[in-house]
Amino acid sequence: MRSLDNLLSTMTPDFWSRCCERLAAEIPEQQFNTWIRPLAAPQLSDTAANPGTALVARMEVPNRFKLDWIRSQYGRLLDAVMSDAAAQPVRLELVLAPQRNAGPAAGSGMPSREPVSVGRVLRHSLLPAGAGADDSDDDEPGGSAPPATDAGPGGTRRPTAHAHAAVSPSSPGPSYNGFASGAANPHAIGANRLNPALTFDTLVAGRANQMARTAALHVAGAPGHMYNPLFIYGGVGLGKTHLIHAVGNSLLKDKPHARILYLHAEQFISDVVKNYQRKTFDELKAKYHQLDLLLIDDVQFFAGKERTQEEFFNAFEALLAKKAHIIMTSDTYPKGLVDMDERLTSRFDSGLTVAIEPPELEMRVAILIRKAESEGTPLPEDVAFFVAKNVRANVRELEGALRKVLAYARFTHKDITINLAREALKDLLSLQNRQISIENIQKTVADFYKIKVADMYSKKRPNSIARPRQIAMYLAKEMTQKSLPEIGDSFGGRDHTTVLHAVRKIGGERQKDTELNQQLHVLEQTLKG
Repeated sequence: MRSLDNLLSTMTPDFWSRCCERLAAEIPEQQFNTWIRPLAAPQLSDTAANPGTALVARMEVPNRFKLDWIRSQYGRLLDAVMSDAAAQPVRLELVLAPQRNAGPAAGSGMPSREPVSVGRVLRHSLLPAGAGADDSDDDEPGGSAPPATDAGPGGTRRPTAHAHAAVSPSSPGPSYNGFASGAANPHAIGANRLNPALTFDTLVAGRANQMARTAALHVAGAPGHMYNPLFIYGGVGLGKTHLIHAVGNSLLKDKPHARILYLHAEQFISDVVKNYQRKTFDELKAKYHQLDLLLIDDVQFFAGKERTQEEFFNAFEALLAKKAHIIMTSDTYPKGLVDMDERLTSRFDSGLTVAIEPPELEMRVAILIRKAESEGTPLPEDVAFFVAKNVRANVRELEGALRKVLAYARFTHKDITINLAREALKDLLSLQNRQISIENIQKTVADFYKIKVADMYSKKRPNSIARPRQIAMYLAKEMTQKSLPEIGDSFGGRDHTTVLHAVRKIGGERQKDTELNQQLHVLEQTLKG
């Protein structure tokens, strides 16, 4: 174990930047930019209870709300990433920053310098002299800009998170896009906000994303022609963001001067608010209407924001008129979006709409093995199958489970085996076993389709009962560890071939029937609590 003095010598802005590179790969970009990026580098110290062994990373946050949110949402991940970087356990300690006036950081020992945040480190080290994004200063910690709210009449006014225009930790150094919205230097690196690590090569392909990936490849090869707009929908953590970044990076490789912009829907909302306040809608049009490719995540956030929807509709029409391409993602299909102008939903549906499904078992195994290889730690295939069988929700949760297994093996100095994986994931496995049972699935499905739970076991065969029963069998196979015969016994002593037929039938129809897919998605989320 490294001594404290040696470890403290590594706690430089470079150390925190490397931690943030890892965090940026694990957390959605908009969330990373909002919660992690503004944080100052932590300070390490011995714990009072056990000096010389365990370490505490003390990190200041500006207010109680951010402290509670970061602790609850990212505390464990921050612990794991810093422990990994430090090669020994590190415990995060979040504290409220002392109130400071604008200017030098109190007690820093360096009155002429501000606390180091990864955003500042990367921006100063990567941007050409004089380059800067038009809205980055407003979003810096300590800035006086009020929380953005949608200004549209009749829309719900609530704060929205900012997605920063500054360089992300994974932005490439030597290559850049020639488009920079409002930047002093038109060649500011990272102005397109693309993550260069998210490419078609790094995307694990499988049945779950086959159609969406094929459509995305067509768009990357001939933007402005086929499948315009391309609308990709699916649950959280299934790879929608990865896919649209892959399109942008592929086009940028072929056409380095293409004007490409990736952003989260909340950044567009923020831009509308700013230009509404300043009465500068010509600037908004100049920023978005000149693009060759617009990639926008989570358009469901436009719900209820009338002015935002109007401006996006105008940008949408202008881009299509000039043969620019638009790719959007959402958590549901266009007609499932609520509080959305019908003009927009009809435009969303006018191109190609494709779904990304939760990955099947083989795809989950491939994702785990590839991710472990990228971490420099080979993962035995039997362990990959064990983790994949127990983590089914999405890729993000799958990678989170893998991080726990790898960290546990590293900290305990043990080989990676199924027993070690079971121990590392015992909390997750206990929660799953307690929450999801065949009985719970039967009750949830019966309630959803308004039939009696007893109909799940009966011999009745009308479609109004047989269909929900098949759906319950499908979910039992997907969400529990029960075998086909065990599932059949739970459904009135049915033969395992009946269960297999139901699983194949519902699984096949899910790929083609968007309404069924949405119903299954709702049921899965309900069962997961």
